[in-house]
Amino acid sequence: MKQAIDQIFKLSHNNTTIKREFLAGFTTFITMAYIIFVNPQIMSESGMDQGAIFVGTCLAASIACLLMGLFANWPVGLAPGMGLNAFFTYTVVGQMGYPWEVALGAVFLAGILFFIMSVTSLRRWMIDSIPLNLRIAMGSGVGLFIGFIGLKSGGIIVSNNATLLGLGDFSSYETFLSALGFLLISVLAVRKVPGAIIIGVLGVTLAALLLNLIEFQGVVAYPPSLAPTLMKLDILGAFDIAMISVIMSFLFVNLFDTTGTLLGVASRAGLVDKDGNVSNLDKALKVDSSASILGTFFGCSPVTSYVESSAGVEAGGRTGLTSVTVGFLFLLAIFFSPIAAMVPAYATSGALIYVAILMLSGMENLNWKKLSDLLPALIIIVMIPLTFSIADGIALGFLSYITLKVGSGEFNKITSGAWFLTLVFLTKFIYL
Repeated sequence: MKQAIDQIFKLSHNNTTIKREFLAGFTTFITMAYIIFVNPQIMSESGMDQGAIFVGTCLAASIACLLMGLFANWPVGLAPGMGLNAFFTYTVVGQMGYPWEVALGAVFLAGILFFIMSVTSLRRWMIDSIPLNLRIAMGSGVGLFIGFIGLKSGGIIVSNNATLLGLGDFSSYETFLSALGFLLISVLAVRKVPGAIIIGVLGVTLAALLLNLIEFQGVVAYPPSLAPTLMKLDILGAFDIAMISVIMSFLFVNLFDTTGTLLGVASRAGLVDKDGNVSNLDKALKVDSSASILGTFFGCSPVTSYVESSAGVEAGGRTGLTSVTVGFLFLLAIFFSPIAAMVPAYATSGALIYVAILMLSGMENLNWKKLSDLLPALIIIVMIPLTFSIADGIALGFLSYITLKVGSGEFNKITSGAWFLTLVFLTKFIYL
C-alpha cells in the first residue's frame, strides 16, 4: 500500500512521507475550513437554500482537491473563492436583479473561458498584457469589498442618514462578538496558531450559544439535500449583453488570483526548478479552471486555489497527497451541517475582515512612483467596495488607465489586453 502511494504521488522523489503529507493536509484544511460556514451564509442571501449550499461547498471543494492531488500532484486546496461569492450575491443578484440561476450560468461561462485560456497561449497573453498595477489592484479591491461586507454583517458599520455610514452599537452582543471574533483571529494568527480563522468563528458561535443568542442544533447529522441547487444553473439566461462585464469579472479576478496563488505555493513547495520552470503548472491551471465549471453544478461561485495552502506547505506538504487529504476532510465535513446552521453572520464577520486585510498586502508591490499606473490602480481598489461591484470598480479603473495613458502621451504603452477589457467595460456603460 505504502509503495503504491509512494509511486502515485512520488513521495520519495519529493523527500516527504505519508505521515507528513497527512499532517500538511490537515493543516491546510483547518486554515481554509471557514469557507464551509461563510460561503453558505453569503450565497443564501441570493435566495439559494443554505443547507444545499453547505453540501455543495463541501462536495465542490472535495472533488476539486482530489483532482488537484491526483492529476497535478500539487499540495493545493481548492474551494469556492471569497470575494466572487459576495459579488455573485450582492451585485449580480442583489443590485443587477438577475436570478441566482442565471448568475450561476455566468460563472459557468467564465469557467469555460478560463479552461480555454488554460489549454492555450491566451492565458500567458492576457496575464502579460494586463499591467501589473491593475492586476494587484483587482485583488486588493476585492479584499476591501469582502472587508466592507464583514463590517456590515457584524454591525460594526451601519447606515447613517447624516453621514451615509457610521459606527455600530457595541453595547449590542452581536456587534461586540463580531469585533471580538476579529481580535481573537488576529491574536491567534500573530501567535501562528494553525486554524486561527476557524477557531475564531467557532469561538464566537460558542459564546453566542452560552449567551442564548442562538439555539443548539446538534453536531452531526445526515447531510441536507443538494436538490435545491443541483444542476440549477441557467446558461442560456447568461447570454445577455449586460452579463458580459460580469463574466469578465468572474474570469479575470479568478485568473489572476489563481495564477498568483499557484506560483506562490509552487515556490514555497519547491516545485520551481533552477531555470524557473514550474512543475505541472499547466495541469494545476486545468484543474482550477475545471473546478470552477464543476462547482456551478453544485450551486457554487467560482472554485479556486487557496493561498491558505501555504500553511500546509510550511507543515511539510510537497505532493498531491496533501490535497487528497484536504479533499477527504471536506467530504467528511458534510456530516457537520448542524454546526454550520448554528453559526450566525456576526461569527463569520471577523473572518471576512481578517481575510480582507490579508488581501490588501499585495498593495506593497504597487508602483507608487508612476502616477499613470498608480492612479487607475487606486481607483479600482477604492471603487470596488464603494460601488459594491467588482465589475464596476474594474471598469472605472481600466477606463481611467486608458485616459491617463493617452493624455500623458503614452499611447504606445497601452497593451492589447488593456484595450480589450476597456472596450468590454465601455460597451457596458454605453449600452446598459
